[in-house]
Amino acid sequence: MADTDASIAAPGADSTAPSFSELLSAFTRIGFLSFGGPAGQIALMHRELVEERGWVAEEDFLHALNFCHLLPGPEAQQLATWIGWRLGGVRGGLAAGLLFVIPGACIILALSVFYALAANLGWVAALFLGVKAAVLAIVVQALLRIAGRALDTGVKKGLAVAAFAGLFLLDLPFPLIVLGSGVAGMVIARTRPDLLALKPAKGGGTLPPNPWRTTIASVLVWGAIWAAPMVLIAATLGQDHVLWQVGAFFSQLAIVTFGGAYAVLAYMAQEAVQGFGWLQAGEMADGLGLAETTPGPLILVTQFVGYLAAFRAPEPFSPLVAGLLGAGLTTWVTFAPCFLWIFAFAPWIDRLGQAVWLKGGLAAVTAAVVGVIANLTAWFALHVLFARVGEVEAGPLRLSWPELASFDWRAGVLAALAFALAFGAKWGVLRLLAVCAAGGLALSLVG
Repeated sequence: MADTDASIAAPGADSTAPSFSELLSAFTRIGFLSFGGPAGQIALMHRELVEERGWVAEEDFLHALNFCHLLPGPEAQQLATWIGWRLGGVRGGLAAGLLFVIPGACIILALSVFYALAANLGWVAALFLGVKAAVLAIVVQALLRIAGRALDTGVKKGLAVAAFAGLFLLDLPFPLIVLGSGVAGMVIARTRPDLLALKPAKGGGTLPPNPWRTTIASVLVWGAIWAAPMVLIAATLGQDHVLWQVGAFFSQLAIVTFGGAYAVLAYMAQEAVQGFGWLQAGEMADGLGLAETTPGPLILVTQFVGYLAAFRAPEPFSPLVAGLLGAGLTTWVTFAPCFLWIFAFAPWIDRLGQAVWLKGGLAAVTAAVVGVIANLTAWFALHVLFARVGEVEAGPLRLSWPELASFDWRAGVLAALAFALAFGAKWGVLRLLAVCAAGGLALSLVG
């Protein structure tokens, strides 16, 4: 498969690959319109690139999407990068991947600056109370949607329950949940693939030669790009500085973010709030609300966290400069690995598509992700609806438990409104967030 292979148009369409300027134009449009999370973003690319322009065949699009599901990180952004790579080589992949991220990243950065400066204002706090209530409904929607799609066997349901119990009751590390689920899935796939509803790999066809040289070169180049800012920080500020902590943490996160942004948010929130003390629990929900309202991958919420972390421990910089550096560093170490995965492993896509053991690992991780999102839902609900949440320990069990007297009736009213609009009226994300934010402002006038 050549980097500039042009023979991938949809059936009946012109098979001529687009020019680089056409590719830039298409992905600029996609970057500014990519609202609605991964499902909406993938649907947008399918309509723009498969149905309307005919640049990518339906089979190739779905094959690449399955491949991107095997990788850690935001699958929609990686799919955009793969399409750009397929249409225009490395230059096309870099352009498509960056244009998918840059519009949302710029908007999130501007909102982060505003939030850090205005978060103590009463009207801003009231507005974000409504945002948090809407986010709770949005996360529950994601939980139900993913569970309905992923839990189609008893084993998968068991993995989801085990993941929830491991996180919510036993406080196990998120990477351990991902690793354990993946290994279990690989073992099951080799012995009883039917327990994971795996279909046998399709045989036939001649596979291309092993692209070891391309893969090794991509790993070395993009590994160096990924590590470059961390080397600079270690040499100038040291490993005790907040920027080093931010870069190291989000680099680790980039490796274990299987299953999408919702899957990793609970782990990120726990570490950012309780482990590092970079922000408060309610602020984490505020950041997710901001990310829900902007185009681009939902994982851009990490930029919000990176900005606040550096803004609040700025030395030797000013708070604004430190925040900008923290946001930029977070975005760098979050998305540089995505380009590494695509450029290193895209040439292997046909071979990986036939690896049943790999599909088994992914199926198990996806099932466990349902439990992870359930844990995130419980965490958000507790911190949105109650002002104070403590912990109850009993042997190995460690259960978060709210102080019932600290129940926030305003948050309860707004959450009820959000659920009614999301599940009853079936409102979209943007309108839901806007109305709940307005509701927060209105309730602040009640006293």
